[in-house]
Amino acid sequence: MYSIDNILIDEAIVSSNFTCDLDKCGGACCTFPGEFGAPLLDSEIEIIGRNLDTVWEYLDDRSLEIINSSGFYEGEKGSRTTMCIEKKDCVFVYFRGKVAKCALEKAYFDGKSEFRKPLSCHLFPIRVAKFGNDYLYYEKISECASGVNTGDKNQVKLYTFLKDAIVRAEGANWYIKLAEFAGKK
Repeated sequence: MYSIDNILIDEAIVSSNFTCDLDKCGGACCTFPGEFGAPLLDSEIEIIGRNLDTVWEYLDDRSLEIINSSGFYEGEKGSRTTMCIEKKDCVFVYFRGKVAKCALEKAYFDGKSEFRKPLSCHLFPIRVAKFGNDYLYYEKISECASGVNTGDKNQVKLYTFLKDAIVRAEGANWYIKLAEFAGKK
């Protein structure tokens, strides 16, 4: 574990290779079985709400029914998550063939929304924990084995692949320091 400007980082973030391979994993991170969906920052609730109408056309009836009846998130302030469908798919999932994708991100890239997707999703497989300050760590899961293989094949480091997400989370200047740190390793 290392510290850059009081933000702790797992060494694996700079030493591991990784590039998502959606065709092989099928977007598994959007469909993990469990009680809760993607972690949401409290600040994301309002912005998703403002952009919610931009995703309707991408969602199936199951998602629309849940959002209309129960909303798109659950939990208390400080521990909110997206709703899930049958304790599995995120309520914002849509499918292209067998690949799960994010309707929020689709609307963003189609120029219909100002919100890309929850930060926790954007950063994945990097997770953020709190130990006073942020602690960024690499969560290695079997569903992402193809991402490791593709990263190894193309020699792309995890922190490089997730540059936009890390900049969003910690800022451009912090990312520059992370890259400088990685270059010294």
